[in-house]
Amino acid sequence: MNILALDLGTSSVRGLVLDADADPLPGALARRKVHLTVAEDGAGTLDAAAYLAGLTECLDELAAAGHLRDVRLVATCAQWHSVVPLDRAGDPLGPVLTWLDTRPTAPDGLRGPADPADLHGRTGAWWHRCYWSVRLPWLRDRTAGVARFAGLVEYVLGQLLDSAPMSVSMASGTGLLDLRRLDWDAEAVALAGARPGELPELAPMDWRGRLRTGFARRWPQLAGAEWTAPVGDGAASNVGSGCVDPRRAAVTVGTSAAVRLVQRVPAGTALPPLPGTLWRYRVDHEYVVTGAAYSSGGNLFAWANRTLRLPEGSELDAALDRLAPDGVLGANPRLGGDRPPGSAPAGSGELRGLSFSTGPVDILAGLMAGLCRMVADDLAVLESGVDAPVEVVLGGGAVTASAWWRTAFAAALAPRRVRHRAEREIGATGAALVALGRVPEAERLGGTGRTEEDPSPTSAVGSGTSARSDAPSTR
Repeated sequence: MNILALDLGTSSVRGLVLDADADPLPGALARRKVHLTVAEDGAGTLDAAAYLAGLTECLDELAAAGHLRDVRLVATCAQWHSVVPLDRAGDPLGPVLTWLDTRPTAPDGLRGPADPADLHGRTGAWWHRCYWSVRLPWLRDRTAGVARFAGLVEYVLGQLLDSAPMSVSMASGTGLLDLRRLDWDAEAVALAGARPGELPELAPMDWRGRLRTGFARRWPQLAGAEWTAPVGDGAASNVGSGCVDPRRAAVTVGTSAAVRLVQRVPAGTALPPLPGTLWRYRVDHEYVVTGAAYSSGGNLFAWANRTLRLPEGSELDAALDRLAPDGVLGANPRLGGDRPPGSAPAGSGELRGLSFSTGPVDILAGLMAGLCRMVADDLAVLESGVDAPVEVVLGGGAVTASAWWRTAFAAALAPRRVRHRAEREIGATGAALVALGRVPEAERLGGTGRTEEDPSPTSAVGSGTSARSDAPSTR
């Protein structure tokens, strides 16, 4: 049996085929770039119809190459927090708001949750522009004829499948889910002003979907395949990295970045204490993931490469090799603003210590090192709830492409052991392992057996490490 894994990211949509142990099959990958509209007012949106078209093109490509022939199971990982208003026919009434959109504001006069800490403990989220509690009323005020709301993955799968309820993993990213009861939280729903029928139906633990008749004819190899409940991209990345217990944290850098730790907390059982600055979501009905996320990651390189005329190839490698992570320019990398619980708007990035000798590579390195320091601070908070320092596994396309950045992370996270997972498709791999019910085996199948040792935190950056100029991003 083979598995088709779909990765519905921010910068690309991808489909790849894996074997029964979630190992990618050689050459069985199709990818389409995604156009993300970003504006100075804080907009960060996608076109839903164009996104769906990119996904169907990926499936057409895989089918034409014969890669879908033995697929029996379809797994999906998708970006958390997205939302799109739909009309009665299920068609989008506007663009998809992504996690990057910082425009939503709470309605004037609304007091917010009665006990913010209690809401945070139940839902793992805050009353914040990133979550549906703020996004839905903001969208409703600007959109006529809204019949219901969906995330990007529910819209896309709703077009392809006979049904597309919202998984508990994706629902947890809305900020409206009670993480213990696995049902919509009454107070959070009231803050969102959600009316009956406007929120997606929640998928049961054993939910399976099938292609609609028209698409089954288009891809007959998938006509009998079962589609499993989608997994939030961050949760899937942890599983794909083999970080599925409190001994090991994942630091993932794609378009954005995050530090996360997974714990087994079955539905209905008491949730572990949650530090006030960290979020918590669901991997599935059995596991939760706790952590912090950042609006900057590989997009820092993309911005610098576009704006600063960076050197290319070996010239960039050599220039970065000459810079030690602890001696670079001071920088605040929050160019895209804050992820929750922060509230800084887009355009909050800063550079400190500029001189006439400062060059483009110095600015790039300062931004990259600034992100490392933010991750280190939040990892210390994350560790406070698990009794002991954790091992760290680095993953994601941006750090895989930059040895200098990996070394900078090792320096910032010292004295913890830091290793690197070079596989780029950790999200898709993790989604497949969740679909197979093999999360406990992820350390062996997807994680530590495939990690590489990187330079120790005390190694000099100039002693042979390098950074590829094709750096960023996987999301």
